[in-house]
Amino acid sequence: MAVPTTRLLVLAVVRMLQPVHGYDVRRELLSWQADDWANVKPGSVYGALKTLQRDGLISVEGVGQERARPERTTYRLTAEGEKQFGEMLREALYDTDSPKHPYVAPVALFPSAPRDEVIAALRARILKFESDLVRYDREEQRILAGSGDPRDTIPHHAADGIRLTSDHIRADLEWSRRTLARIESGELDVWSDTWGGPPPVR
Repeated sequence: MAVPTTRLLVLAVVRMLQPVHGYDVRRELLSWQADDWANVKPGSVYGALKTLQRDGLISVEGVGQERARPERTTYRLTAEGEKQFGEMLREALYDTDSPKHPYVAPVALFPSAPRDEVIAALRARILKFESDLVRYDREEQRILAGSGDPRDTIPHHAADGIRLTSDHIRADLEWSRRTLARIESGELDVWSDTWGGPPPVR
């Protein structure tokens, strides 16, 4: 069974920056772009902190307030948290399960959609992927230009996570371009009568 990504990442950041406020855990993960490549949403970070505390993996170091800022709780890893972090990280490092690609289902249903709409959708995907790659490549270079010290900047290994995401996007982009070319050239034609054609317009 796959290790819960948010749980692992939140535990890792607490371990790295302890003692640390929940706000700083959230900010650190956002600086890693974890909301994109791991679907770690800001609200889920606070939920994970509560769950980790309930499970005895982190403990409250203190509760304080600075000037007019809201009251903040500071967390630290427990001995059990250190143990489980090691186990979860080891399991995640050796995980080779292929991610389930959500676009496989629409591809299987190409014959049920009008050919022009499939072409338009593929062109839109290509534009989106090209734009994403520009953004991710720029972000990777920005991170690598920093010191890499997590105490004052984004650590360099976060750039490797972004690069993994970029490589997946490049593969998806290449597939989209190739599939679009095959459809436009007529090599891939699933809209003939033998396929039943697209659903009737009502």
